Amino acid sequence: MLSSPTVKASLIFLAIALVCLAFADIAITSANPWKDLGRFFLGVVTPDFFSSEGVAVALLRTVAFAFVGVALGSLCGFILALVYRNPVVRVFCAFIRAIHELFWALIFLQFFGFHPLTGVLAIAIPYSGIFAKVYSEILDETDPTPGRLLPPGTGVISTFLYTRIPACWVQLRTYTAYRLECGLRSSAILGFVGLPTLGFFLETSFSQGLYSEAGAMLILFYVLIATMPIWVKPKLLPVYILGAPFFLGEGLPIVWGNVERFFTEDIVPSPLKNGEGLAGLVPWLNDLMVTEALPGIWNTLLLTQIALVATGILALLAFPLISNHFGGPVRRTGGHVFLVITRSTPEYILAYILLQLWGPSMLPAIVALALHNGGIIGHLIGRQSSGIQLRPDAPIGFNRYTYELVPRVYRSFLAFLFYRWEIIMRETAILGILGIYTLGFYVDSSIQNIQFDRAMVLIVITALLNIGVDILGRYIRKKLALQTMPTC
Repeated sequence: MLSSPTVKASLIFLAIALVCLAFADIAITSANPWKDLGRFFLGVVTPDFFSSEGVAVALLRTVAFAFVGVALGSLCGFILALVYRNPVVRVFCAFIRAIHELFWALIFLQFFGFHPLTGVLAIAIPYSGIFAKVYSEILDETDPTPGRLLPPGTGVISTFLYTRIPACWVQLRTYTAYRLECGLRSSAILGFVGLPTLGFFLETSFSQGLYSEAGAMLILFYVLIATMPIWVKPKLLPVYILGAPFFLGEGLPIVWGNVERFFTEDIVPSPLKNGEGLAGLVPWLNDLMVTEALPGIWNTLLLTQIALVATGILALLAFPLISNHFGGPVRRTGGHVFLVITRSTPEYILAYILLQLWGPSMLPAIVALALHNGGIIGHLIGRQSSGIQLRPDAPIGFNRYTYELVPRVYRSFLAFLFYRWEIIMRETAILGILGIYTLGFYVDSSIQNIQFDRAMVLIVITALLNIGVDILGRYIRKKLALQTMPTC
């Protein structure tokens, strides 16, 4: 049975989401939303794979950016994981992973331009923080007993390499493979800020109403993700990693003077740059907080809480689609296809598509976040439920779902949901670039107006907000005695 604390926590979050829903703008403003949706699905079922010569190059560069960025991020993350217990390192990693890849890309675009280094660093930096956190937790959970059995005088490095690494190698490899899949999604959406990956061509096709061309790109992306176990082999990884940099493309030469000017002038608050000192800084910060930061924080929190609960509801409804305790092989295969599509499509791309079809409001963002994250959690809980042994006289149908399986998987479900809370917050903030009034909207507006000082303050606020939600989620998981780091 479900414990009282978990039920109480769930009801509290449900109530908060319902209150937030009362303040949210979820109107469909498109003149013919269902007609537009029908045209989009028609384009998906009638894809045009030969309409653009650049699609193959975009896919290749999407893969190249992912491999280089994830490889660099995993290497730096592993080094940071070794000293992750240091409070300074923990805070540094929390900060860099709290800033979304698109925000990093927007920053680097200001002084690197459309250079491959922009895309590589935009993926590698936040992924370094993510890898450091997860790798350190995996290493900390490794059984230390084998190290005590080594002969006296064995060095620390030898002990680490011959006992701890072999003991957790499978977990490290599995998580890195999962993060590579995430890297492909991150690489794809970098195209929305102008880099030559899949998102650039997808946005172009949608803006021109070429739905068959857009459908072809989405299908190719799904095939790329779904076939990863086939073409991503351990023996081929060195070849991919060494070869990927040669397929990143070329950009204009980096002007290092622009880099220096960005850090010494552009991001310096204008009152300080103009010699007004602290007397001018306080009104400047007050104006920034009142006109941009507070509205952005409010909308980000509002959207995050609605999307979090919507994700949970969708995950609970979706996990029976692939569970061995429901339906036959055909139904489960269809469920797997549905969940692969939802969890493989980046939230940003889903939100962009729905915004084109339904018009600007929070509804496309809520649906996009719920579909993507609900697909991930639904897949994990469905796999877990398949391993549960039921007694021969167990009820069937809805009673099996309600009384047998949900109580057994609910704690794991909550652990996954609260673990992804901070991730949903990161995505909510960045969706503002699409025109939703979250923090990302004000960051993008400041950059468009060449107000980099305001943009950097807003990005720091976004990072602090994400860190706060991560800490709160960790506290709730600990309070409810949920698994702190749910394994995939």
